[in-house]
Amino acid sequence: MLDSKELRNKYLNFFASKGHTVIPSASLIPENDPTVLFTTAGMHPLVPYLLGQKHPGGKRLTDVQKCVRTGDIDEVGDDTHCTFFEMLGNWSLGDYFNYESIGYSYEFLTKELGISPSRLAVSVFAGDEDCPRDVKSAERWEELGIPKERIFYLPKKNNWWIAGTTGPCGPDTEIFIVTDKEPCSPECSPACDCGRYVEIWNNVFMQYYKHPDGTYTPLAQKNVDTGMGLERTLAMLNGYKSVYETDVLRPVVEFVTASCGKSPEGETLKAIRIIADHIRTATFMLGDEFGIVPSNVDRGYILRRLIRRAVRYARLIDLAPAALTECAAKYVEIYAEAYPELRTNREKIMTELDKEIGKFDVTLQQGLKEFDKLLKYIQDKRMSGKAAFRLYDTYGFPIEMTLELARDNGITVDLEGYERAYNEHQQKSKAGAEQKFKGGLADSSEATTNLHTATHILLAALRKVTGDETVMQKGSNITPERLRVDFNFPRPLTPEEIKAVEAEVNGVIEAGIDVVSEEMSVDAARAAGAIGVFGDRYGETVKVYTIGDYSKEICGGPHAKNTRDLGKFVITKEQSSSAGVRRIKAELKK
Repeated sequence: MLDSKELRNKYLNFFASKGHTVIPSASLIPENDPTVLFTTAGMHPLVPYLLGQKHPGGKRLTDVQKCVRTGDIDEVGDDTHCTFFEMLGNWSLGDYFNYESIGYSYEFLTKELGISPSRLAVSVFAGDEDCPRDVKSAERWEELGIPKERIFYLPKKNNWWIAGTTGPCGPDTEIFIVTDKEPCSPECSPACDCGRYVEIWNNVFMQYYKHPDGTYTPLAQKNVDTGMGLERTLAMLNGYKSVYETDVLRPVVEFVTASCGKSPEGETLKAIRIIADHIRTATFMLGDEFGIVPSNVDRGYILRRLIRRAVRYARLIDLAPAALTECAAKYVEIYAEAYPELRTNREKIMTELDKEIGKFDVTLQQGLKEFDKLLKYIQDKRMSGKAAFRLYDTYGFPIEMTLELARDNGITVDLEGYERAYNEHQQKSKAGAEQKFKGGLADSSEATTNLHTATHILLAALRKVTGDETVMQKGSNITPERLRVDFNFPRPLTPEEIKAVEAEVNGVIEAGIDVVSEEMSVDAARAAGAIGVFGDRYGETVKVYTIGDYSKEICGGPHAKNTRDLGKFVITKEQSSSAGVRRIKAELKK
């Protein structure tokens, strides 16, 4: 049997032996990338380097990246889907390409992990008007011994990778374990959801850039970006039926099962798995180095929904709310060695989780009162979809909870009306998000670059004006139009302080100071007085950007060459972000 620690070590050691530099996992909270709320793949922190920037670790990299994806949240509870997962990845930044990449993957799977080639199937890009059929990858797989009948050509929806809507992208080849399940039809392929094929690895041959108008142009360098899900791979290697049997999830599943005293089958099993998954994700969100707290917007809203969904399912299986914090404590123990930030932030994780569970309990009681009020106005024993959606939107009632309460009271719910109200809300939210989350690390426009540099100056100005040297960035969101920076500070800035910060920043801009980039070791950066969240998140070599005597920070860039290029700095808003964290929005005007 292989456990998570062994798999992580085997993977990193293998690629280190192939000349890859081992780099640490980046934060779950993307730095300076407004295109995504969370790090959803190992490539997110590496976008500037995929576009041609030099990485301190060289052209070959490997890591284990913590990731969050909530797009498949409705699938959580089945055998394979999770909202949090670890991604084993390796990259070539303009070095080797698909021939070598496929060879490395095959060698690792068959030699290091001992998987029989007869259990492997692969898919490759079928080609379209944007990119030709990937015959070379198919030929490479056949050369290694994968027969033609287990090499599937699939379209862009199956074999094309892009993170977000624009940026670096390209065709991929996906690797699957062939299970013992019978084919669902003569045409059964990895494109089916029948369970015969379980994806464990994806090798992306990143050679294009997708523009906002939908067109594609070749990248200056051809890259390889791969990702292997740790939990799914462990499950396949150990012959488990689900990822919830792996050593990273099993202890919590067993604890929840024992605590609720119910047989783990059917809807109860689904509830147990959802609780185990959602509390694990919440633990990592709260314990991240840029850790967030529950709120009604952006990342905090996702965190809040996960916790409340866990509470909802705990209620269904008669699990005491206190057991949820016990689950979090178990995850801290399970992951402390691989991700020491969880142990460092253990108290915060427990406190915030307890607080949110308590808040939801109050909200739940308010919602129940609201439900009772609605009963008086219900006609024909049928609740309107709009009323059901209001319970969801205002009181956090999942539709399942409303249906359960309605059933208990002998009424039905207009589900079609609920879906209409829900979809209308989603479309509005999506439109807002598309407007809000544009730009990102893939955007190296002059406007974005200048705002990135202004962020460094702003943080230095905040420390100077407030006299608080502990002020650090707690989150950043930069679009071509504006910057948004979250920083730790216990109170609102006064109008005088805001004006003083603006004046400080503009003074540095007007001084026309060169922005100098240097590569050095973490120890050297620390000795030089560079600002940064030191610890395991950095590799042996880092980039340090210096702006005269004013600012010295570890950063991945991009940056302006001189402060005079920035224009006039204007703070447009100062507000609370969360407890003990303030937020500043600002623009640069020419």
